[in-house]
Amino acid sequence: MFPFFFNTCGSTSRQECQERKLTFLKWMRDDLETRLAGLNAAIETIERQISREGQSPS
Repeated sequence: MFPFFFNTCGSTSRQECQERKLTFLKWMRDDLETRLAGLNAAIETIERQISREGQSPS
């Protein structure tokens, strides 16, 4: 999945390698959650704008 990151574990213990992987994956998850929250906010804003345009008299 991320070979550039996971192949750097050769000179450390297995536990250290696993801890680094876990830290990296948690960082990735947090980053994706942040991006998803932004996308959800943008979608909600556009949906509100569309519903307001549909309610206003022409």
